[in-house]
Amino acid sequence: MDWKTLYDQALPYQAFLDRFGTPAHRERWQAVYERVRLGEAQQALLKGFERQMYLLCLAGTWCGDCVLQCPVLQRLAETTGKIGLRLVDRDDQSALQDALALNAGRRVPVVIFLSEDFQECGRYGERTLSTYRRMAHERLGAACPTGIVPPGPDHLADVVADWLGEVERIQLMLRLSPRLRIAHGD
Repeated sequence: MDWKTLYDQALPYQAFLDRFGTPAHRERWQAVYERVRLGEAQQALLKGFERQMYLLCLAGTWCGDCVLQCPVLQRLAETTGKIGLRLVDRDDQSALQDALALNAGRRVPVVIFLSEDFQECGRYGERTLSTYRRMAHERLGAACPTGIVPPGPDHLADVVADWLGEVERIQLMLRLSPRLRIAHGD
């Protein structure tokens, strides 16, 4: 995959919502975005990042899992200049959705983590661990929540922590990468 070209063609958060979201979709995403909070320690962690990383997110404005997670990704990216975030509409990129299929399904959101030179470093997505734990506990039968009812504050905080942990993992991978350490002289 030519991740740089795909990233360059993808849209920033608000442009993605404006292009693909209905007013109801945008309202749901905004409601979650306004509720995402990062603690002081979480903000300090993000502000301490040294390596540039890019997140390319395959999403759908209609998807309840995206309603919950993409605003979290936007908040993380806003906190540091070291995270670039772009979104691609799942239904607008059939080749990409096929390449990112999980468990033989076209699931969203899926994030591709890219280094400063657009090398793939990892993939994460569809649902976070805390979401799966919650679903298992509540025995949810729906394949995809609607996003109409925003998550409770504890669950949203858990999702933030899940994503922050994965972003930190990739940042540490980049910091410890021999090729990037040579390139940066550290």
